[in-house]
Amino acid sequence: MSPTPPPSRPRLTIFGRGSYAESLRIGEILRKETVGGALLVAAAVIALIWANSPVSASYFALRDFKFGYEPWHLELSLGAWAADGLLAIFFFLVGLELKREFIAGDLRQLDKSIVPVAAAVGGVAIPAVIYAVVNLVSPETLRGWAIPTATDIAFAVAVLAIIGSHLPSALRIFLLTLAVVDDLIAITIIAVFYTSDLQPLPLLLALLPLALYTYLAHKYRRFFGTRAAAAWVILLPLGAATWALVHASGIHATVAGVLLGIAIPVLRSQASGGPEAGPGLAEVFEHRFRPISAGVAVPIFAFFSAGVAVGGWDGLVSALTDPVAIGIIMALVLGKPIGIMGTTWLLTKVTKARLDNSFKWIDVFGVSLLAGIGFTVSLLVAELSFGHGSLHDDHAKVGILAASVLAALLATVVLRARNRQYRQAEEAEKVDSDQDGIPDVYQQDDSAR
Repeated sequence: MSPTPPPSRPRLTIFGRGSYAESLRIGEILRKETVGGALLVAAAVIALIWANSPVSASYFALRDFKFGYEPWHLELSLGAWAADGLLAIFFFLVGLELKREFIAGDLRQLDKSIVPVAAAVGGVAIPAVIYAVVNLVSPETLRGWAIPTATDIAFAVAVLAIIGSHLPSALRIFLLTLAVVDDLIAITIIAVFYTSDLQPLPLLLALLPLALYTYLAHKYRRFFGTRAAAAWVILLPLGAATWALVHASGIHATVAGVLLGIAIPVLRSQASGGPEAGPGLAEVFEHRFRPISAGVAVPIFAFFSAGVAVGGWDGLVSALTDPVAIGIIMALVLGKPIGIMGTTWLLTKVTKARLDNSFKWIDVFGVSLLAGIGFTVSLLVAELSFGHGSLHDDHAKVGILAASVLAALLATVVLRARNRQYRQAEEAEKVDSDQDGIPDVYQQDDSAR
């Protein structure tokens, strides 16, 4: 009698459905980011029109208007305040989301985190290599290798909301988690490669308010979760002190935003019922501060960063033929989908994983094209690479804008066609269920139950 063979292990499913609670939470985030994306695009368009209008001088005068306390190195222009200050709120949300995903979200499970993490790494590495190859002979422009590495989640989600209402929810979740990991890599690159004239003393002093902030957030998490004003009165001054000291140290101040976000506890304390009793302080803060980030901070940053004087047709041609712009466009439009798709496909070969049955590889390709929308963080890295208002910075901005629009258009072509097919399939299923006398409730997607 032959021995019974051991049971085979289930194959890893790429882009499979996550937990119901996680789907609801991410769905809410996507709705907020959709509104934020619309505001971001509107702010960028207004800035471009104003910067190229007969009254363009007033735009640049507003952007370059300085105020602040110079002894603390805080006499900054409005544009710098937007990049260093307001964008720290965006990165604070990134820190919250990262910690939430890897401690209590679906990404705490290796089989669900390996794909978006690996795809994000591929989506960062390949664009960086393409840009570096294009600018290899110019050390001055080679410094911008990190510009095309980031995906703008608000812009991308806004496009996806317009063109992809019937696409599988797993694709939307993949885009969000991909962008979150993407942001982590981007902020690491900023901290490591774009720190100039490091001052150890302010950096060491920053640990004091950060440590107190972390202690209070963990010790009194229930207090800060139930009393919104307490966070503004107690935690905000400590966070501002941490931000100011990190800024004075030479490290870009947005890094402080990530650290402050990661310092917030994710899980509920036992006194509040434990992890199963409801959302922790990180999720509570995410609900409170995401509207500020998506609706105020990021659009204002886009307004002050996207305004570039093109200089007419000749100026546009000059910008687009600069190796900086060429490298950015090629990296975002070609490098992003190659890196994300290639890494994902390679995982299916190495791990014998399979694509979820609910969609096709063409859907993944469409989302990979959408990831080529690099806007907010790319604009920030361009300023850090070449200096605010420099010629290469202006050309980089033109390249970022052109690449983002082109990536959005290409993704629209692919995903709108796929969205139409999914809509037709849903309508056919509804007709079949009506003919069979089956209530619609039984035809709902598993992820919506």
